[in-house]
Amino acid sequence: MKIGLGTAAIGRPHYINLKAGNENTDPFNLEKFTQKGIALLSAAYKKGIRHFDAAPGYGIAEQILLKWIELEQPENITVSTKWGYTYVADFDPDATVHEVKEHSLEKLNEQWEQSRLLLPHLKIYQIHSATLDSGVLENTEVLNRLYELKKEHNIEIGLSVSGDNQNEIISKASSVEINGELLFDSFQITFNVFDQSLLVISDVLEKAGKKIIIKEALANGRVFSNHKFPNYESTYSLLESLAKKYEVGVDAIALRFCLDTIAPYSLLSGAVEEQHLEANLEAEKFKLTINELTALKNLAIDSKVYWSERKQLVWN
Repeated sequence: MKIGLGTAAIGRPHYINLKAGNENTDPFNLEKFTQKGIALLSAAYKKGIRHFDAAPGYGIAEQILLKWIELEQPENITVSTKWGYTYVADFDPDATVHEVKEHSLEKLNEQWEQSRLLLPHLKIYQIHSATLDSGVLENTEVLNRLYELKKEHNIEIGLSVSGDNQNEIISKASSVEINGELLFDSFQITFNVFDQSLLVISDVLEKAGKKIIIKEALANGRVFSNHKFPNYESTYSLLESLAKKYEVGVDAIALRFCLDTIAPYSLLSGAVEEQHLEANLEAEKFKLTINELTALKNLAIDSKVYWSERKQLVWN
C-alpha cells in the first residue's frame, strides 16, 4: 500500500487547515486524546497501512506511536520522523504560537534522544521543513551528525520542504555530500492538484533512486468545495464529477491523482477520524485515465499563489 499515515493531527489538537470551525468546546483531555490516537493507529494498521510519519513538532505524536508499538507489537512497519520543530502550544486552543523552528546541532541532538526510541522501526530521519534561510544545508556540524546517525543506525536521511521554492531546496540538498557520499535519500514534499511544481524534478529524483513522500495532498482541505475560494469553482466541479463517476469522495480523487502522477514511495493521509481514513483509502481501489489525469494537471496554479493562500489559513 502506498498510502501512509501522517500523525500531526493525532499528536496535537490543532493544525493549519480549512475548516468551518471547531464545534467541540469540551475541555481538552490528554488521556482521551492519546487513546483516540492509538485507536486510529490500530485501525490504520488493520487496513494495511505500514508507513507512519511523525515529528516532535507534532506534539505527542512520537509518544503515541511508541505506546501503540508497545501495545500492538506491529510487524513490517516503517516509521519516519523529523527534527527541527518544537511544539510549544501545550494543547491550548488559544495559543498564538504553536511551534518553534530551530535547526541547530543542539536541537538535533536533543530531539534525537526521543526519536531514537522508535528504533528499530525508525527507518527515515528527516530535517523538518528545511529552508535555505535557516542555513541547515550548509551547517557542517549538523550534516556530519546526520551522516553519523545514518551510518550508526542504518537509517536513511531525508528532509521535508514547504514553500514556493521547494524545488530549489531539494536541488541543493541533492548535492550535499559527506565523505564522498550523497547524504539525503528521501524528500517529503507538498504535491496536490493545486501545487504541482514537484513535476519539474520528480523524474530526476526517481532516476536517482530517491524516495518521494507526498504531504498535504488535500491542500489543507482546499480540495473540498467551499465559499472561501470561489475562484476554484471549475476545479471543484471536475473533482466532484470524478468522485461521482468512481463512487468515492473528492479526497480519494485528489489522492489518486498524486499516486498516478508521481508514483511516490508513500502518500501521507492526515486523517484524524477513522471514517476519514477509510474514505482516503478508497484511492487504492481505482486508477484515473490518461485523459482524467491530463484534466487534473490543468488545474495547477502558480506555486507562489498556492503558498500565499496557505499562509492565510489558520490553526483549527
